[in-house]
Amino acid sequence: MNSLEHLAEFESVLQNYTPHPDAIKALEKLKMVLLVGPTSSGRNTIINHLLTTGAYHSIVSDTTRKPRENNGVLEQNGREYWFRPEQEILEDLQKGLFLEAAVIHQQQVSGISLRELQQVLADDKIAINEVQPDGAANVHKYSPGNSIILFVLPPSFDEWMVRMTARGSLPEDEITRRLESAVTELETALSADYYTFVVNDTFKHTTKQIDEFVRQGVAINQASARICAEELLQEVKAHLAI
Repeated sequence: MNSLEHLAEFESVLQNYTPHPDAIKALEKLKMVLLVGPTSSGRNTIINHLLTTGAYHSIVSDTTRKPRENNGVLEQNGREYWFRPEQEILEDLQKGLFLEAAVIHQQQVSGISLRELQQVLADDKIAINEVQPDGAANVHKYSPGNSIILFVLPPSFDEWMVRMTARGSLPEDEITRRLESAVTELETALSADYYTFVVNDTFKHTTKQIDEFVRQGVAINQASARICAEELLQEVKAHLAI
């Protein structure tokens, strides 16, 4: 189980966080695709497939959490994340050396560092990454014209629960914590005007939709996707008896 020794300090520095001007300048030069969504919505799988097209460059986020096994393969430093001590990340945040960062499930902090943006600028590709809603809002604030912000949805509540437990059994309190986070994420996305909703029904269809939207401007049906988001929100609230 991940935990944060300096949770209050992270929440304080992130409450009115402003990145260093160098991070904002770097962002202005990048075309960036950000995937937001509840846990187990499939964001990492989508990103990994899009990378095989050769048109995208994955931004590797920093995180305070420990590496974990995915399908029997242990995550590696610099591949899935840069795994760093929370004191180091806290100090960098206090200096404004992240474009965005967020506390996740009250257990970890993850975000995009200025160091990573400077590295990706040398690559003439589309930057892509997964972020939390606070991070998406921060990127949109500083680069509304260059960033595409997608909210990835599971196709139904039942399928979502299957995907959430596919990696192994989760304690009931952990499932509850993730669903509580999902309520906030869904409410935030539905109230904002800069999200494009995408229903992750099948892997191939979803990645094709996103790639065509990003590179060719082919529209994604927002009416049906928003309905899916609204229905998921109501079902999560019913499950949590909110």
